[in-house]
Amino acid sequence: MRESPVRTPEPLAYLNGRLLPLSQVGVGVFDVGFVQGVTVAEQLRTFGGKLFRLEQHLERLARSLEFVGVKLELTLAELGQIATELAVQNAKLLDPADDQGATIFVTPGTTGAFVNLAAHRGPTVGIHTQPLPFGQWAEKYRTGESLVVTNVLQVPAACWPAELKCRSRMHYYLADQRARVIEPGARALLLDQRGFVTEASTANLLIYLHGEGLISPPKEHILAGVTVAVVEELAGQLGIPFAQRDLTIADVTRADEVLLCSTSPCVWSVTRVNGQNIADGNPGPVSSELRRTWSQMVGFDIEEQTQRFALR
Repeated sequence: MRESPVRTPEPLAYLNGRLLPLSQVGVGVFDVGFVQGVTVAEQLRTFGGKLFRLEQHLERLARSLEFVGVKLELTLAELGQIATELAVQNAKLLDPADDQGATIFVTPGTTGAFVNLAAHRGPTVGIHTQPLPFGQWAEKYRTGESLVVTNVLQVPAACWPAELKCRSRMHYYLADQRARVIEPGARALLLDQRGFVTEASTANLLIYLHGEGLISPPKEHILAGVTVAVVEELAGQLGIPFAQRDLTIADVTRADEVLLCSTSPCVWSVTRVNGQNIADGNPGPVSSELRRTWSQMVGFDIEEQTQRFALR
């Protein structure tokens, strides 16, 4: 006799004023977020069960919503409270030493000819959490990332400002596809229309030069990443200078270290760009020292946590 499968509790999610099982949360086919891809979103994670830099993420969300022209009935404080309570509730389904990602997304809702078919009027507002995919970057801490420049460019500022955090990321998808054709396992490094480096797909890029410190592309030309701002803070604690200027591919390939910064992995090394090793082709000491300092800030070893939960 076949045993019945063991049912595990399902995480909860928030959608338009209601808490629902995550499997029941979705955006309707007539929602502008689905039809036109008009979705403003913030991706967060927890450290020790607490949402990290929630206020900064909410402030960036507010700027994005203002640009898109979407007004919420909820205040930022109310949105943050819902996200916090949801993260606390869903953390009960995890190992106490584990952490989770959290997503806040907003669309303009259903508009036009289909508005009368909508179950909800006004913007669509959703919040959900998910287990962190530690396995995606566990090995990258040890071996580094490989980047490839393709013919897919960053979206011009004439289309929307670089600081708009949105889900319209077809250029990331296409650039990564083409990068992996050139070098299996690589991800894309995007240039702007002038030929200067902007960012990797879903990650900010920094270079490190002995005698100069960390250098970022100008912040007005890139998405203002919350994580790269934290790295700048930690660099200050370590006495590492932090500057901004336009960077060419030659600047990147000649750097002593190249680093990526993103919400969940925090900071890690790039060891190859366009098939060329960065320095000796191994992760550098600056990225390791920044992760060590990050671990001190959050109160536990983030690399150890990554390795522990990488195979779940």
